[in-house]
Amino acid sequence: MNKCLLSLLFLFSSLASVHAQEYSFGLKGGINRAMGGELTGIPNGGFNGDTFQANSKIGFHGGVFFELRFGKFLVRPEAMYNTIETEFDFPTRPSVYAVDKLSIPLLVGYNIFGPVDIYAGPAYTNIINSTLEGNELNNSEVVAQNTPLSAHLGVKAGFGRFELDLRYDRTLSSEEEQDVDIINSQYGVNRANFSDSRLNQILLSLSFKLFDSKASGGRRSGRGCYF
Repeated sequence: MNKCLLSLLFLFSSLASVHAQEYSFGLKGGINRAMGGELTGIPNGGFNGDTFQANSKIGFHGGVFFELRFGKFLVRPEAMYNTIETEFDFPTRPSVYAVDKLSIPLLVGYNIFGPVDIYAGPAYTNIINSTLEGNELNNSEVVAQNTPLSAHLGVKAGFGRFELDLRYDRTLSSEEEQDVDIINSQYGVNRANFSDSRLNQILLSLSFKLFDSKASGGRRSGRGCYF
């Protein structure tokens, strides 16, 4: 299934590029703030089954993009590596819930005015690593999602070779419970149920166009790159 999704993404981008009026590609990076994560203790000894909500922390992302424009419409495939963190405030010390993932969004957008575009689209997500600090089961690993799909929605504005991008990334996974066993002597929590490991996030990115067909229109052939 994963190979099929990536193949369709590549085929769609290839066909669209034949009819595109303008195109550009470049690099992007920025910060993200995660939301989500819920853990409930299993009554055991001195632990009373309290529920803990994860606190948001700042993470980072970076990647590449390729944008095709058809008048006021655009198609934009991307590939991004993303580090996400939240933190559970346990009785003795906090525990970091960390997720590293690779996202491949396929975005469709529209230019609403001037340099400002809005966009939305699905993304294929591959979880590279997901751990809960202090968890003794499976070498601290937890299941962060049960489907590889998420949805992106955002707005971006271009300023010459640069773009500023703000988006919301929402996982399409369903809630799935899993047991964890946390080191009680260090965190004040023992066995617990990770009742919701899903994470959504807001991303703020700065993009730089390495090549832009519009900007290179007045140059001689072969000199479209900025470097």
